[in-house]
Amino acid sequence: MTLDQRAAVCVLGTGLIGGSLLRAAVAAGYPAYGYNRSDSGADAARRDGFDVSTDLSAVLRRAAGEDALLVVAVPMPAVEQLLAEIAEIAPNCPVTDVVSIKRPVVDAVRKHGLAANFVGGHPMTGTSESGWAATDPELFRDAVWAVGVDEGTRAEPWERVVRLALDCGSVVVPVVADEHDQAVARISHLPHVLAEALAAAGAEGGALALGLAAGSFRDGTRVAGTAPGLVRAICEPNATALGQVLDETIAALVTARDALRADGSLGEVVEAGYRGRTAYEQRTRWEITGIVPGAADWLTELHRAGQRGGVLRAL
Repeated sequence: MTLDQRAAVCVLGTGLIGGSLLRAAVAAGYPAYGYNRSDSGADAARRDGFDVSTDLSAVLRRAAGEDALLVVAVPMPAVEQLLAEIAEIAPNCPVTDVVSIKRPVVDAVRKHGLAANFVGGHPMTGTSESGWAATDPELFRDAVWAVGVDEGTRAEPWERVVRLALDCGSVVVPVVADEHDQAVARISHLPHVLAEALAAAGAEGGALALGLAAGSFRDGTRVAGTAPGLVRAICEPNATALGQVLDETIAALVTARDALRADGSLGEVVEAGYRGRTAYEQRTRWEITGIVPGAADWLTELHRAGQRGGVLRAL
């Protein structure tokens, strides 16, 4: 698709992820504009030259007239109301999202009758900062962007979402909603909880402990610098999957504590952790090719490829 053929993108929520996506889409040549609830956020975006309004109805009417790709970029607690507005004003627009959990979004989309044009999405990137001031058009460069291949996904909106992700500099991992949520509980939501616990433990040590803190404490607590309300909005909707992995982690820590008390050894937790980190560092990504969107079994084939570590680098 040429620059002149790129369809409009409408970003609903211009915080860190949504605002960065708006910047990246414009930089990639898309006609792109957005909505933000707060006057201050919209004003900041406009001062930087971006077309952002606080009038949701007007933005959605514009999007409906242009068949724009709607990007839901608000925290999970605000998704339901936003989808209700979309269903009323722009029900025929293709819709994707950048929310950190997929099953509740998919369920809400179906509730509002928007499933036929919906493709779930989740760029695996971010910082501990928030708001328009933190946005960066390069945030998605070389990042992984999870794109839904759930049953019923249609090829045309799916291709639009994938093309946008690729044009923003990401690679795409095809994934279904429930498996996505189980995976991010382990590699995103659990790290948030552990970082909070580690930061609290360091602070309990007082000025001396914090004065001695260096790289391992800094790196291990980085995401604890995220606003508490945002952490809760990210993690709490994934309570079931996160609770399961917390059980596993607590059991591993209890075993390590008991071994340390019994014989002065941290036991298997250190070896298991080393193996896990090594596996992460040695992971490989192979390129998915030859699967045609809309062909027979294309969703199943992409799902299986994503499970095996495949990524899309082009359409």
